[in-house]
Amino acid sequence: MSEQDLQNTEITPPSGEKLQKVLARIGVGSRRDVEAWISQGRIKVNGVEATLGQRVDLHDAIAVDGKLIKREEAAEATRRVIMYNKPDGEICTRDDPEGRPTVFDRLPRPKEGRWINIGRLDINTTGLLLFTTDGELANRLMHPSYEMDREYAVRVRGEVDDEMIERLKAGVMLEDGPAKFTDIQKAPGGEGFNHWYHCVVMEGRNREVRRLWESQGMVVSRLKRVRFGPVFLNSDLPMGRWREMSQGEIDILAAEVGLQPVALPAMKLKAKDKMERLQRKSSRPLGRGERVRNLRPAQDGGAGDERPARKPREEAPRKTSRGSTVAERPSEMRKRPNKPDGEKPAGRGRGKPRG
Repeated sequence: MSEQDLQNTEITPPSGEKLQKVLARIGVGSRRDVEAWISQGRIKVNGVEATLGQRVDLHDAIAVDGKLIKREEAAEATRRVIMYNKPDGEICTRDDPEGRPTVFDRLPRPKEGRWINIGRLDINTTGLLLFTTDGELANRLMHPSYEMDREYAVRVRGEVDDEMIERLKAGVMLEDGPAKFTDIQKAPGGEGFNHWYHCVVMEGRNREVRRLWESQGMVVSRLKRVRFGPVFLNSDLPMGRWREMSQGEIDILAAEVGLQPVALPAMKLKAKDKMERLQRKSSRPLGRGERVRNLRPAQDGGAGDERPARKPREEAPRKTSRGSTVAERPSEMRKRPNKPDGEKPAGRGRGKPRG
């Protein structure tokens, strides 16, 4: 075949979308989950075991664990996101063989799809967790190429000097490769050898913040995530409670990773009333008889023993405008004013803690 014939030959693009992308978008699971299921032979397309990278269209029959996915009834355009203030003692998995409480135990059950956690926090870390029914949104927010910064309030025990902070910002070598903080700011609070800092990382590697400080001989005694990208954890969300994000907030979050806005699904009046009741219940503080932490986590991240309820440790309380004491952040950082639904929150500096 001559060179001219090759130039005249039309290259037919592959039809359909990748299987893992389709299933992630309709909320079956994240791309990572779907790829693992394909490798395990749990997904079939038209009765044949699927392969990684396989493309499908609307005419293909997809089954997961023998259950047919009804794509016509699946809310492919649904994009819901909820914020959750995770207490310690909960793990980021759906089922735990040891019977420990999970972050999914308190969440409302979505009518379509299921909640996909955007990143993880270890059992001893508290603070902001995001969940969505859109697998593509979850995949992009977790992918390192989109550089979603994560801000943590951390209390360390030991002497911290300027040279140590510069080393942590320049980068240190961990067992799984180099890592660093993009910024570190000292925060008020702490006493003696205990000091509070706000740190920003651009990745979601396992126990990265703790390991960075431990590489300098420091001990992390408290760790709380206070921001994920443009989403902040405010004091109006008590620990152990969740809040569904508004359409405007979701659009801002999706735009950060290059996704177009998608309208929230229309809800029937009965379903809407139920969701509002759940929202009101979740936004109120825990009652005296309610317990958030029913297991005392071990130091190495294990389950630990069951212990009677005890007074929570002090977390640098501060006064709000109503005069109540809130332990939302250890530092006296300026609280962001509450924004009405649909209004874009205040701008942020990439990789800079709010202060």
